[in-house]
Amino acid sequence: MMQIYKVGGAVRDRLLGREVSEIDWVVVGASAEQMLELGYRPVGADFPVFLHPQTGEEYALARTERKSGRGYGGFTFFASPEVTLEEDLIRRDLTVNAMAEDDHGTLIDPYGGQRDLAARLLRHVSPAFAEDPLRVLRVARFAARYAPLGFSVAPETLALMRELSESGELGALTPERSWKEISRALMEPRPDVFIQVLRDCGALRVLLPEVDVLFGIPQPPAHHPEIDTGVHVLSVLRQCAEHQQPLTVRWACLLHDVGKGLTPEAEWPRHIAHEHKGLKLIRAINQRCKAPKDCQELALQVGEFHTHGHRALELKPSTLLKLLQSFDVFRRPQRFEEFIAACEMDARGRLGLEQRAYPQADYLRAAMHAARTVAVQPLLARGLQGAELGNALQEERLQALQQFRQNHPQA
Repeated sequence: MMQIYKVGGAVRDRLLGREVSEIDWVVVGASAEQMLELGYRPVGADFPVFLHPQTGEEYALARTERKSGRGYGGFTFFASPEVTLEEDLIRRDLTVNAMAEDDHGTLIDPYGGQRDLAARLLRHVSPAFAEDPLRVLRVARFAARYAPLGFSVAPETLALMRELSESGELGALTPERSWKEISRALMEPRPDVFIQVLRDCGALRVLLPEVDVLFGIPQPPAHHPEIDTGVHVLSVLRQCAEHQQPLTVRWACLLHDVGKGLTPEAEWPRHIAHEHKGLKLIRAINQRCKAPKDCQELALQVGEFHTHGHRALELKPSTLLKLLQSFDVFRRPQRFEEFIAACEMDARGRLGLEQRAYPQADYLRAAMHAARTVAVQPLLARGLQGAELGNALQEERLQALQQFRQNHPQA
């Protein structure tokens, strides 16, 4: 007999009292032919998923799976009316995601999901967890989402994640799949927890070795009371979440100090020219992760210029103009706004300095405004064109910045 159950995240979040954004449904005791007869529309070639004829929501036939190759896609699925709800739920990643509800609202919880919700634990359902390397990233992402509620990863699950990290299986993940999890995790309430969990299980060393190596590298205590560069990066990410920064800023903040990983130990805790040294690493990470273009560009610019941002009040007008031109603020002011935000998060991501004012932000915005208000029309009216026009415009903008700096009390 055909039965439909609500499963996974919708059940978990209802029990946690959280808003349910989307609902997954599992159909037990039905064949693909029956679903088609009822008007459901098939989607997906890998396993039988159907769209409801009225609501458009996804309904999946109960299925089992067997490991048949490496990586996230290396599975063979088997769906039939004989597959039970319990068999379908056991293939899921975490006990808190392996609960179901029938149409009367009765909870079906064969693997202790409700118990783990109460204990605030993210625990794997079965040893089959270790067959899918993507689950390492997913669990770290769930940890980042539910950390504010007091959740942590169960020690035995972390041990399985460590096994997966050491097995080489993470290398079988496509950049697209990894980026999807990384980008979603960075937008969770505690992206720092995502990075910390990856580090705890050895996955950060595989996926982002340039970030992993920063832990244990000291910085000057006068500027960085937290001293450890890796700890600083986690603090900056936490500030990003608290100030609701977009993905571009969070990605740039994650990578902004990777150049410090190249400083010879004899030069610690100073990191001379780490901004420039880090650019080749940021390029490599951007390419390896297939980050979107806007994330790539901002990460490179924040990596190169974040110390300029911190020293904004000391910059000469000519240096200030070069900085503004590097960001093309005359056509794309938004990217410079994101740069300012990243600099502020960097400054706040230091032990005991989280609430300190960052006057550089308003100063840089005002400088951008001063340079952008220089009008081209009077120069065109003088008959200037081509290189001559460009040079005159440059000179006018420089004068505007000199005037701005003279009039600004903090400069």
